[in-house]
Amino acid sequence: MKVPFLDLSLQHRALRAQALAALTATYDATRFCLGQDVEDFEKNFAATLGYPRALAMNSGTSPLHVACMIAGFRPGDEIITSPFTFISTVWGISYVGATPVFADIEAGTFNLDPAKLAAAITPRTKGIIVVHLFGQPARMDEIMAIAREHNLFVIEDCAQAVGARYRGTPVGTIGDAGTFSFYPTKNLGGCGEGGAFVSRREELHIRARHIRVHGSDRRYYHDIIGGNFRMDGFQGALLNVKLPHLAMWTARRQAIAARYRTGIRLADAILPASPDYGASVFHQYTIRHPHRDALREHLAKHEIGTDLIYPVPLHLQKCYASLGLGPGTFPVAEQAAATCVSLPIFPELTDPQVEHVIASVNSFYTT
Repeated sequence: MKVPFLDLSLQHRALRAQALAALTATYDATRFCLGQDVEDFEKNFAATLGYPRALAMNSGTSPLHVACMIAGFRPGDEIITSPFTFISTVWGISYVGATPVFADIEAGTFNLDPAKLAAAITPRTKGIIVVHLFGQPARMDEIMAIAREHNLFVIEDCAQAVGARYRGTPVGTIGDAGTFSFYPTKNLGGCGEGGAFVSRREELHIRARHIRVHGSDRRYYHDIIGGNFRMDGFQGALLNVKLPHLAMWTARRQAIAARYRTGIRLADAILPASPDYGASVFHQYTIRHPHRDALREHLAKHEIGTDLIYPVPLHLQKCYASLGLGPGTFPVAEQAAATCVSLPIFPELTDPQVEHVIASVNSFYTT
């Protein structure tokens, strides 16, 4: 039985008629840049997920960049974040000339370890970017206590955590600003690039809205330095079609994860932690195993797709070699990168496919 790591065509095929009708309406009305479709998505996204307001943007990287601009990060400032995340998490820091500072992660959740975060703070520290990796909320109580003690601006990177809640509160509204990605592979994915910015602080929302459109609130009048971070109308239209299905898709991801947790019995395999402060929305189901590469080969022979997310932590990436952080600097993140493998976990997986994954993982040492 073949089990792809991800097959977007299944979701898109089911929504094809609705999607094409929405795109046709947008095309005929020439709502190509922002416009009614994007405004409708912003309102629907905020109402569906519990945000006071939302700003749609043209990628998941853009709201991170905008958040760093709003925070006032500048050259000489240090911003602490995780070394085990996608590179976009740190681009905003570099774009404004600040310096990324990494703190090691927890082995169980793959998220920032609050104790390591606290130890990384210096007089130059001005902010924290918290990543809710793979859909699992980070330990926000401890992180926010540290931030308040040191007067730090907190950005929540929720790119993989749309719909997740921390102790009942939607991720993204616990810190000062929250950012999302609607890249096609995300739990709520567009047919192209897309992202969103959220904040419980209205003044930050207003500033982000201005920055999004060239620092302007009136056409041809530019009060602040901005950029072009606008979502296009087609993406807004498509995301409006998909958004009503998100809760069902999330529930299916969680059901698959629950079956993996009860079914996988492979010796030496370490499954994702399940902390009581917030359930994961399982953008990925990532396990660790000391013979990860051999396990991947074994699963490939059983026609099961897997992925390595992320094989090289950020402090070891060539683009950040100037930070002078060599192997051994962040041992937990490095161990995760060396031993992690992600299993298929998209909503359209069938129960027989899930059982085939479980049986194949469990048979690793017997074949």
